Amino acid sequence: MTVTTQKTIPASVAMLRVIESWGVDHLFGYPGGSFNSTMNALNIEKDRLKYIQIRHEQVGALAAAADAKLTGKIGVAFGSAGPGATNLLTGLYDAKEDHAPVLALIGQVPSKNMNYNYFQEFAENPMFADVAVYNRLVMTPESLPYVVDKAIREAYKHNGVAVVVIPNDFGYVEIPDTPYSSSSPADRKKVAGPIATDEEVDQFLAMLKDANRPVIHVGRGIKDGGDKLVELSKKLQIPIVMTGLAKGLVPDRYEGNLGMANRAASKAADEIMAVSDLVIAIGADFPFANLIYRTHDFKFIQIDNDEAQFGRHHFLDFGIWSDATAFVEKVIARSEAVAPTPFFKAAVADMANWQAYLDILTNRDSDPLEFEPIYKEINRIAEEDAVFSIDVGDNIINSFRHLNLTPKNKWVISALFASMGSGVPGALAGQLSYPDRQVFNISGDGAFSMVMQDLITEKKYQLPIINIITSNAALNFIKSEQDDISMDYSGIFIEDQDFAMIAQAMGIESITVRSTKELSAAFDKALAVTKAGRPFLIDAKITDKRSLPVEELELTTKDGQFIETISKNYDASRPTTKEYSVADFFAEYDGQSLKTLPELFEEYGVEL
Repeated sequence: MTVTTQKTIPASVAMLRVIESWGVDHLFGYPGGSFNSTMNALNIEKDRLKYIQIRHEQVGALAAAADAKLTGKIGVAFGSAGPGATNLLTGLYDAKEDHAPVLALIGQVPSKNMNYNYFQEFAENPMFADVAVYNRLVMTPESLPYVVDKAIREAYKHNGVAVVVIPNDFGYVEIPDTPYSSSSPADRKKVAGPIATDEEVDQFLAMLKDANRPVIHVGRGIKDGGDKLVELSKKLQIPIVMTGLAKGLVPDRYEGNLGMANRAASKAADEIMAVSDLVIAIGADFPFANLIYRTHDFKFIQIDNDEAQFGRHHFLDFGIWSDATAFVEKVIARSEAVAPTPFFKAAVADMANWQAYLDILTNRDSDPLEFEPIYKEINRIAEEDAVFSIDVGDNIINSFRHLNLTPKNKWVISALFASMGSGVPGALAGQLSYPDRQVFNISGDGAFSMVMQDLITEKKYQLPIINIITSNAALNFIKSEQDDISMDYSGIFIEDQDFAMIAQAMGIESITVRSTKELSAAFDKALAVTKAGRPFLIDAKITDKRSLPVEELELTTKDGQFIETISKNYDASRPTTKEYSVADFFAEYDGQSLKTLPELFEEYGVEL
């Protein structure tokens, strides 16, 4: 009689092989005693799964979220029991808000010590109840790989965070070495979305025909359909306004692309949105709707592949449940070309006037340094498929206005959660997920200070990231908000630091620039060093000037004419007797060349 002995494997190794089976090749974390069984497994699996040792769990979670946003694949991060677990929460909420699939592995004290108030023992699952779409405590060693496999499926299904809490002793236990993964070639395939009916498209076209000033507000739901949207815009003479996350999906230089609305915006986008009589939201999630959509009455058409989104940001006049690009293609097929309209011409002219103004700022010399020429240098050295991680703050506004992006680029921000300190983690994710691409981290000094310890992670793994720190010793995004509140500045000035010296102390080459004339050589050096496979940092000491706040422009109607004025809240500290004309407002930001929208409407014969 032959006795067969079943092969066994440590439960933690079986778990990691499940993660590997889903195409994950790296994960982020920081060790702790409650996670040692998984650390042991990571050493066993080091040839198949790369462990990236970050220096703060928040960075690991933000990097995992960025991985998911950049690649569409699940990102993975871990933290040990107690403080390691709580440190993950910021990054996990970032993933939740931006609908990114992330797996969080959480350490727990050994099972025999649970419920004894053991050192660092906490009821961890309740901590993650709000952030997670799947949240489980592993109950047996044998179930560990199964639970992780299930967690990954749930994260993908809901585009959210899955949390698995692992008692440390379970990972060492030998369990049967059988296939635990459910991953198959059918996973993650593209699935056709809902399609608009002919009747829906015809009703849309009828509503469009009745409109005088239609505008498309497009979000990232357009995906790869940017060229088709441009075709539709030209054919039907509808200008396009972008949500922030859609930047790059429609060519920046398309004349009918008016850029973003609200604060991180172009003048043209805010103005055209303020006078529209039909807003067509296509695949758009717009959290600032209460600021932009409530300024005046208009008809609202929403096209979305998720019917639960209908009416989320504005009451509906007509909702069409459809994939965004499929809808655009069907409209193109069922519509007749519209002759050039005065409204479309005026919108294009408005954007051209705005872009010419930005070009003046970008190309002028400044000493002390201003932020605009920095973007000229980024655009100069950036490769066509470069990856950008843009931290929260003024650099969001400035990147939306000045950074050239196309569908070939990858870029990532903390969008809806807007967590400062996301720049370095996003760059780590970008370089690890796209090792053959050029990667930039663009951060302000306030945001960078929160995570700058993880420059050492770039050094440890020789990640050739170009770090650009716009340093003005102020939380300038908040400073601009306080400008428009009747208050003295409070809490927004921060101590300046020599980031170049800090980087050098970590073994990272760096340079400080203070004037425009120093920029070109600094960026050439950054290019040379990163081409040689090493990270580089530019500490750009800029002024704390405010960029032109287009959100302060207001448009109303009077006696059959559009009237443009400045918000009464603008510069709230000014004397109440001081009145700003729009021309005065523009001049304050060196915008003497800018035209008001009513001027352009008059020039192109647009009637109310």
